[in-house]
Amino acid sequence: MLAARHPFVLCADDFALTPGVSRAILALAEAGRLTATGAMTNRSHWPDFAPALKALDGRIAAGVHVNLTLGAPLGPMPRLAPAGMLPPFGRLARLAFTGGLPKAEIEAEIARQLDAFEEAFGRPPDFVDGHQHVQVLPGVRGALLAVLARRGLAGCLWLRNSGDRPAAIVRRGIALRKALVIAGLATGFAAAARRAGFATNAGFAGVSAFDPHRDFGADFARFLVAPGARHLVMCHPGEAEDAELAAIDPVVETRPQEFAFLRSGRFPDLCAAAGAGIVRRWPEAPAAAGGETFEG
Repeated sequence: MLAARHPFVLCADDFALTPGVSRAILALAEAGRLTATGAMTNRSHWPDFAPALKALDGRIAAGVHVNLTLGAPLGPMPRLAPAGMLPPFGRLARLAFTGGLPKAEIEAEIARQLDAFEEAFGRPPDFVDGHQHVQVLPGVRGALLAVLARRGLAGCLWLRNSGDRPAAIVRRGIALRKALVIAGLATGFAAAARRAGFATNAGFAGVSAFDPHRDFGADFARFLVAPGARHLVMCHPGEAEDAELAAIDPVVETRPQEFAFLRSGRFPDLCAAAGAGIVRRWPEAPAAAGGETFEG
């Protein structure tokens, strides 16, 4: 791993989404080009790819990428997913902001996704985040904190705060409106997590326009501008020509571009120029569950 003045966790989202996404993440992790990944444990590919990720335990932080908007839940959700398929983000968000989310169903599904991780790893995850940032939504955040508290995991793992300082977002200038909207959704999340005894990152970047005509390396350099004290950058690498991905997710063309950049020599050169380096935990964080925990 790279040591530098500005350490940051580099987290690949969507492990187990498809085979092509999972293989790309594993390749980058094996090459030391990632320090964390969040797994979609409700996906059918999780049992197949979990052993390979577990084999990298200690080299990469492994978390649960809570999924409430894609595919089938791991158990019955008669109100949220009456036909057996999770709702799109728009519907979930509307329910969240109108108080219409079925709390018991959300808690039960989060618990099932955590169980699926623990069955594969034999321990709790190092962190929890969410597909399409669902973990920060009203109604979901409370359910998540309640489930984790019942499991006695306060102080044992960290949570992704998808928000950042507006001034830092503006300075980076990448997908500005989208990044500000996501930060708005996350308002109050870090404080709620701290009150419940959970640490979060402090600084968040990686929000992308997913435009294949942009230079991802140049954008990545902007993600390192105005880093937070516990900076986290998310990424979405994947292999090319992933037919399954094209059928289920709008982010297709840019994944191989991210994969190519992160395994190239340009990636460490850009980090060095920014005085930044990837780490599996922030320097001030003491060791704890699964090898790491993070101060809030």
